[in-house]
Amino acid sequence: MTIATEPQLRFVSGTHGRGPSTLPSTEPITVCVRAADPLSRAGVVAQLGPRPEVRLLSSEESSPGVLLLVTDAVDDDVQVQLQRTSETRTVLLVTAIDGQQLLSAAECGIGGIVRRADATPEHLVEVITSVARGQAHLPGDLLAQFLSEFTRVQHEVLAPRGLCATRLSPREREVLRRLAEGQDTAQIAESLSFSVRTIKNTLQKVMTRYQLPNRTAAVAFAMREGLI
Repeated sequence: MTIATEPQLRFVSGTHGRGPSTLPSTEPITVCVRAADPLSRAGVVAQLGPRPEVRLLSSEESSPGVLLLVTDAVDDDVQVQLQRTSETRTVLLVTAIDGQQLLSAAECGIGGIVRRADATPEHLVEVITSVARGQAHLPGDLLAQFLSEFTRVQHEVLAPRGLCATRLSPREREVLRRLAEGQDTAQIAESLSFSVRTIKNTLQKVMTRYQLPNRTAAVAFAMREGLI
């Protein structure tokens, strides 16, 4: 499925908009709407067009404040589209999405997800505004699904390979913590029952991954980021 355009134009759990928007009166958010078919796009444009909080862009204009992608499902074509627009704040308006597709969308930097069944004009404007401000929006049930899928991947895929989705593996975190306490590589190796070579390799991987010049910088980075 190809996403087409027409010439006219930390996740936070969210709730559906129920009444008039209470957004402050500010400069309208520029929005570009892309959909898999002209009819879907026309329907979204009809909902958003009268809203003073947004200004719809034509396909000739670039750099929207928010990109709104409308699709039935997150298939391979949509994932490619998300990857290409990963630098743009994006809201996904989707009919259905499963746990794995949710992870894929998150990896592509999606800012918000709205189900079509929940897509009232008020709710769309609410989510678009949140994403434009750098916040994230995910319906409560999808947030629970995302956390469940994240945990499954951590335990079944990453952990058996000694990897961790939280930037540092348990071994890397422990080595850096002990280094911060003043232990040298020999002491760390003895206390953790690893070889000195393993400890050195662990530190080298961290320094290479984050382009850090030395161990002191690695410890400072980990402390600054709250990783140890």
